[in-house]
Amino acid sequence: MDAERRQAELIEQFSAQAAALSSAPQLAALVLEATSHPALFAFSELLTLPALSKLAGTQYASSLDLLRLFAYGTLKDYKSNSSTLPSLLPDQARKLKQLSVLTLAESTKNEAQKTCL
Repeated sequence: MDAERRQAELIEQFSAQAAALSSAPQLAALVLEATSHPALFAFSELLTLPALSKLAGTQYASSLDLLRLFAYGTLKDYKSNSSTLPSLLPDQARKLKQLSVLTLAESTKNEAQKTCL
């Protein structure tokens, strides 16, 4: 199975789970599960789920912030904001490091391309 299709399947799975949940604690647990999942690396799609908006303004809002970090941030961003975010589990820390390396590689590639042009 190719990586893109696997990501799409996982996003669909977590989307269906989110749609079936109604409470903020359950949704926060789902965010924890998604950000810890060893094969999921695409998080921006999850941010668009209407169900996750139920986290905003609750004591679980930091779970939504953490999901945003996994979608668009790096480990450096986490460290800068760790006092307002949930502590990372070992699987989450490893995942965020992997995502940070990918972000760094992409930005380095873009800078190299600009230099060559």
